[in-house]
Amino acid sequence: MSILIIINDPPYGTERVYNALRLAQALLKADPSVPLTVFLMADAVLSAKAGQKTPNGYYNVERMTKRIVAAGGKVLLCGACMDARGLTQEEMLEGAERSTMEELATATLSALKVLVF
Repeated sequence: MSILIIINDPPYGTERVYNALRLAQALLKADPSVPLTVFLMADAVLSAKAGQKTPNGYYNVERMTKRIVAAGGKVLLCGACMDARGLTQEEMLEGAERSTMEELATATLSALKVLVF
């Protein structure tokens, strides 16, 4: 069984990314043996940008994304979406990998559950 979470929204301004990452963390905590992939598309690729500075008391999606990687989850980034936003792999947090639509298709076909935010 594997789980794929696809996120499209920007990291801040709505709470979809925040809630999707919270769910990913909860799933990894509930059963660390279940393979979990988070695929960041569109403005969501900015969630994996390194060096985010948020005000004290405000959630930080970079830190949340790092926790997913540290817990054994996979974080994939839409390469075309990165290019459209002028982002390079070097600017992204360690463990988040540039990916492709073909890899997303493969992950979708192999996942038992696909959740889209």
